[in-house]
Amino acid sequence: MSSEGFLKEIQAIGEKFLLKLQKLPKAEPVEIATFVVILLFIVTVLLLMIIACSCCCSHCCGCNGGSERRGRKIQVQPFAHA
Repeated sequence: MSSEGFLKEIQAIGEKFLLKLQKLPKAEPVEIATFVVILLFIVTVLLLMIIACSCCCSHCCGCNGGSERRGRKIQVQPFAHA
């Protein structure tokens, strides 16, 4: 999918979302509740993705200023039979 097609798809989704928001005050309580549940789900997923990415970045990229503690490497030696 080209970037132009992707942008058109995002714009179409945004327009549908705005239309749904405009119709929300006249909607039935069940429709309002389902809209809120879907909206909370989307927000939760985005928040968890941001948290996961920030935790990953801080561990692998050294984003915390290089103060990351590293454990000592212990060499494993073979067990000698007596």
